[in-house]
Amino acid sequence: TGKCYHTFRGHSAEIVCLSFNPQSTLLATGSMDTTAKLWDLEKGEEVATLSGHSAEIIALSFNTTGDRIITGSFDHTVGVWDVGTGREQNLLIKMPTNNNVVSKFELKQRRAPCSCVQLWSAVTGTRVATLAGHSREVLDVCFDYAGQRIATASADGSARVYNAETKQCIAKLEGHEDEISKVS
Repeated sequence: TGKCYHTFRGHSAEIVCLSFNPQSTLLATGSMDTTAKLWDLEKGEEVATLSGHSAEIIALSFNTTGDRIITGSFDHTVGVWDVGTGREQNLLIKMPTNNNVVSKFELKQRRAPCSCVQLWSAVTGTRVATLAGHSREVLDVCFDYAGQRIATASADGSARVYNAETKQCIAKLEGHEDEISKVS
């Protein structure tokens, strides 16, 4: 019908990312105001504000079970949050300052610094692997729904698909004349 059910207001700066919880009616928004907010889509109300980053939140995503959310910020940290309480789970991963993108969450977190992707354990906070191959910076990363493959999009005009278990590149997708900014 095109009807707008709710307009969510509460951030003090631009909203730059959002994610729907796959297991509930929650929506998460990340903002230039350094916070993320959880919203109830049915009630049209704010549920929680996730505060702790010192710079803009540029990416966020729920895990597949919907009980955690990961946020990535220009403060070079990645936070894992409990959706039920809205509290940070004391896991912030400090990244070197040359990193620029964080993407979706699938019980692992990954961050795309320059032309490679780093896979991180959201449980232990340790790096699991580095996926290399792009000649320019990686602009987006996602896992498939089963968590078996990782897709990357790059400023080099290519996308790659990696096996999540072996960490090997299984497909290099080329043909764009310019950067690929999103992959899903």
